[in-house]
Amino acid sequence: MPTASPNTGLDLDFVRAQFPPFSDPETRDWAHMENAGGSYVPVQVIERLETFYRRYKVQPYADFLPSAKGGEMMDEAKAAMAALCNAEPDEMILGPSTTQNTYVVSNALRGWLKAGDEVIVTNQDHEANIGAWRRLAEIGCVIKEWQVDPETAELDPADLDGLITERTKLVAVTHCGNVVGSLNDLPTIAEKVHAVGALFMADGVAAAPHLLPDVKAMGVDMYAFSLYKTYGPHLGFFYVKRDHHDKLVNQSHYFKAGHGLAQIDVAGPNHAEVGAAAGVVHYYDTLHRHHFGDEEADLRTRAGKVFDLFARQEESLTAPVIDFLKDRPGVRLFGRKTADRSLRAPTITFAHRDRKSADIVQAMLEWRIGIRHGDFYALRCIEALGLYPEDGVVRISLLHYNTSEEVERLLIGLDRAL
Repeated sequence: MPTASPNTGLDLDFVRAQFPPFSDPETRDWAHMENAGGSYVPVQVIERLETFYRRYKVQPYADFLPSAKGGEMMDEAKAAMAALCNAEPDEMILGPSTTQNTYVVSNALRGWLKAGDEVIVTNQDHEANIGAWRRLAEIGCVIKEWQVDPETAELDPADLDGLITERTKLVAVTHCGNVVGSLNDLPTIAEKVHAVGALFMADGVAAAPHLLPDVKAMGVDMYAFSLYKTYGPHLGFFYVKRDHHDKLVNQSHYFKAGHGLAQIDVAGPNHAEVGAAAGVVHYYDTLHRHHFGDEEADLRTRAGKVFDLFARQEESLTAPVIDFLKDRPGVRLFGRKTADRSLRAPTITFAHRDRKSADIVQAMLEWRIGIRHGDFYALRCIEALGLYPEDGVVRISLLHYNTSEEVERLLIGLDRAL
C-alpha cells in the first residue's frame, strides 16, 4: 500500500503551531480532512477577533478612539484581501457568505438583463453558483446548462463552444469543483465569454485555499470565495470588476444607489469578523518570514512564495491517496487521476460499488479521521453521476497543515473499510 511522501520545504511543526486545535487535548488526535467544508483558523485571525471584541466593539468609523480603531481594522482587512487577489478595495466586499453574496449580485443584475438574454451555468458547481443565476429565468432569461461528463464529472471546454451565442450575457463556472476537485481553465473560458461581450462569473470557493487568486490574470468579471475555507472568519469575498458596477441595481438603502459595491453590501457587515480577516494575510506573512526571512515589499510576492510551499506539501499528501484509490476494486474515483497542482486541488471524492459512502465515513471515526459524505451542495453534479443523492460521495479534502502520518493513517483505515 502506498504511503504519503515526506514534507518538501514546509516547516510543518511551525505551521501547525499556528493552529490551536493541533495542540488542544480534545482535538489534537483528530486528522481534519474535511477542509473543503471549513478550515481551521490560525492564531493571527483569532487574536484580531479577540482584540476587536475586547477593545473596539462599537459602531465603527466615528472619531472617538474605539470607533476609529475598529474602522481602521476593517479598512486594513479590506485592503489586504483586495491586494491579495490583485483587486482594488472598491472592487470587492466581505459579505456574509458566498451563497448570499451571489444571490444578491444576481438580483442586482436583473435591471441590466432582459428577456431573451442567455445565461450559461454548469451542473458541476456548488448550487451557490447555479441556483442564483437560474432564477434569472423569472425575468425571461434563457438558461443553458454546460453539463459534466457523466463518468468523469469533468467539463469539456468544447461543449461550451456549442452553448455560447451572440445572445449570451453571463457565464457562471466553478474554478474548482467542490466534488470533482479538478481545476477549470478560467483564462481560456474568459476569452470565449468575452468574445461575445458576456460577463464571466467564477466560483473560487474550492480553489482559493490552494492557489493564490489573481482576478486580473484569470480574466474574471466576478469572483467569489469563502474566507472560512481559507483560514479566516465566516465571511464571503466577492469581487466585481469596476467596469461593471454601473450594471448593478441598488439592493440596499436608496441613498446607496450609484455608490459602487455599496449597492450590494446590503446590511451592516459583521464588523469584528471583517476586522479579523486581515489575520489571514498576517498568517501568510508569518510563514513567509519564518521560511524566507526577507520581507519583499509586495504582498502578492510574499503570499505567492508561501502558496508555492502549500502546493508542494499538498501534492505530496494527495498523490498517495489518489494512487491508492484509482486502482482499488469497486472504487469510482472522480476528477483527474493526478496530484498535479495545475490540474486539481487536494479535494478527492469517490464512491464504492458495494459500500455506502456513509458507512465508509463512519468506519473512519475509529481512526480519528474527520471526513464527510453527501452531495456537498453540488446535488446536480451528484445526480449527473448517477449516484444516490442521500448517500453521495466520500470526500477527503486536505490542506497544507495535514501530515504524511495522517495520510498514512487514512490509507490504513480506508484499506480496511473498503
